[in-house]
Amino acid sequence: MAMTKVEICGVNTSKLPLLKNDEKEALFERILQGDEEAKKEYIYGNLRLVLSVMKKFGNRGENPDDLFQVGCIGLIKAINNFDVSHNVKFSTYAVPMILGEIKRYLRDDNPIRVSRSLRDIAYKALQAKEKLTHVNSKEPTVDEIAKEIGMDKSDVIFALDAIQDPISLFEPVYHDGADAIFVMDQVSDDKNSENLWLENISLNEALKHLAEREKYIINLRFFKGKTQMEVAEEIGISQAQVSRLEKSALKRMRKYM
Repeated sequence: MAMTKVEICGVNTSKLPLLKNDEKEALFERILQGDEEAKKEYIYGNLRLVLSVMKKFGNRGENPDDLFQVGCIGLIKAINNFDVSHNVKFSTYAVPMILGEIKRYLRDDNPIRVSRSLRDIAYKALQAKEKLTHVNSKEPTVDEIAKEIGMDKSDVIFALDAIQDPISLFEPVYHDGADAIFVMDQVSDDKNSENLWLENISLNEALKHLAEREKYIINLRFFKGKTQMEVAEEIGISQAQVSRLEKSALKRMRKYM
């Protein structure tokens, strides 16, 4: 179902109102005084925020009605917790709340179930990461995140890995314009020694075309089984940089294999 449909959950999105700043302020004053009608009007006047956040998830095949309802929960939470004294626009405060609510729904709805305790640790770690990044103007290490939430480093790494989206065996990893190569094509057969021998030769030749840091990252990730966060911690760069270097290295290796 397309995210661009006009009617979602019985709401005609093409006719949603656009509140002016003075209208928002007046409504919020009434909300603070316990006016439920004003709250309903404020929610309806800010549904465009939910729609704008939903667009980020348009390629996931999710039901728009479900995402809309979850996004509305985030919007209501934002209204209930918004503090006008902070002198911040409501949309600036509400969008991360709506986004977080939808992300939590998608993680909880994952077919591979992750325990509530692990998800709680992961969410605390992600919140701590955002906080430390904002305070220190740089991405924190796993040790810093673990210290911030009072958890062991190993528990933080395990929890963050647990909430990652699984990859299908039929996920295409390379396409040269003809036949695609899927994840399942890369699953090795240890019993076929001849193919394994040839693959090792091909792999070693491909590794020769990488820079030393790229080789080191590939070795840690795929030969020693470390996570991207563990690699980032070991070599002193961010997890995002590890991810970029890893993707670049793998792309170059495929070219020579």
